[in-house]
Amino acid sequence: MKKQNCWEFKQCGREPGGNKVNELGVCPTCLEKRLDGINHGNNGGRCCWAIEGTLCANQVQGTFLDKYKRCLKCDFFVNVTDEERETGLAGISEIFEKLK
Repeated sequence: MKKQNCWEFKQCGREPGGNKVNELGVCPTCLEKRLDGINHGNNGGRCCWAIEGTLCANQVQGTFLDKYKRCLKCDFFVNVTDEERETGLAGISEIFEKLK
């Protein structure tokens, strides 16, 4: 089964051409090319917890430090963690190194 990016899993509508783009803008995870391939995702689609401006509970979120505790409980984060168990979930230090 294909591993989903956050916008596919959550169906937030903030991907390019999505139904919430006019209201909330394109999600930065879809555009974050420096993270392409991390956790087998497209752009930042499988490490959204490290990216500012993502959507959670229909609200645009702030910085990593502002949202990370909520992300640890997110069904998508848990799903990615489970799916990447064998190959190893990319660590936050690896992700932030790519975002420099």
